[in-house]
Amino acid sequence: MEENEKLLTIGQFAALHGINKKTLMWYDEIGLFGPAAVNPENGYRCYNYRQSPMLETILLLRELDVSIPEIKSFMKNRSAESLKYLLDEKITELDLQLMHLQAVRKTLVNHQQNMSTLLTMDLSEISIIEKEERCLVTVDIERDISFEKEVELITAETARYRLGRLHDASYGSMIPVASLLRGNFDNYTKLFIEIPFLGHKNGLHIQPKGSYLRAFHKGDLKGLPLRYEKILSCAHDQGMILSGYSYEKGINEAVIDRVEDYIVQIEIPIIRKRII
Repeated sequence: MEENEKLLTIGQFAALHGINKKTLMWYDEIGLFGPAAVNPENGYRCYNYRQSPMLETILLLRELDVSIPEIKSFMKNRSAESLKYLLDEKITELDLQLMHLQAVRKTLVNHQQNMSTLLTMDLSEISIIEKEERCLVTVDIERDISFEKEVELITAETARYRLGRLHDASYGSMIPVASLLRGNFDNYTKLFIEIPFLGHKNGLHIQPKGSYLRAFHKGDLKGLPLRYEKILSCAHDQGMILSGYSYEKGINEAVIDRVEDYIVQIEIPIIRKRII
C-alpha cells in the first residue's frame, strides 16, 4: 500500500491538524467531513493523508467565520471559482476588520500619549514640538454658536464618516492666528475632527507637518486669552512667525470630574524664525 493510503486513527489525524478529535466526530455527524473508512469490527473512524487538504480548507473557512451551511454548500460544489469567491468575500471583511483595529489602536495611542503628557507636563512651559501632517474634518462655526448647535454639527459629521462611537475620533477647535495677532482671542471659526482611518485628503483640512509652539491651559476657559498673550509674547521674543490656525483640544476629560481641572492643549504652527 502507498504511504498516502495508510490510515490514521481519529486521534492521530486530529493531532496532525492540531484539533480535538471531538471536532472530527462532530463534522462527521453533521455530514460536513467524514472518515476515509470505518472499522467494521469496532466502528472506529480512520482517515488518510489525502484528506488533509480538504480538512485544512474547512478549518481555514471556519477560522474566517464562514458558517457551517456555507461550508457544506461549498463542499458539495467545490471548484476554484467557488473557493475564490468565498475567499474574496472574506478578505474584504478581514480588511475592514483590520482597518477598524488600526483605528482603535490609533485612538488608544492618542489617549496613551495624552496620559503620558499629563504625567510629565509643566503647565507653565511653552515648548517647540515637531508634528506630522494630519488630515482633519472641519466644521465651520460662527462666533456666537451655541453648544447645542456644535453638538448637532459634530453629530452630522460623525454620521457622514460612519463613526461608530465618539471615541473613534478626537475633537477640538480652531482659531486663526491672524485673529490672535489682532487680540481676538475668541474668534473660533472651525471645529475639527481627527478620524484615525481616513485614507484620502479630498476636501479635508491639512494640518501641516512641521514645528509647533505647544502650551497648556488649566481651568476656566475665560483665562485662555491671558495664556495666548504669553504664547504670542514668547514667539515674539524668540523671533518666531506663527501662521495658520491654533489647534485646541482637551486632553484630560476622561480622568477629571471638575471643570477647574480641565486642561486644554494649544498647538500653533511656526513658519520660520524672524530675522532680528
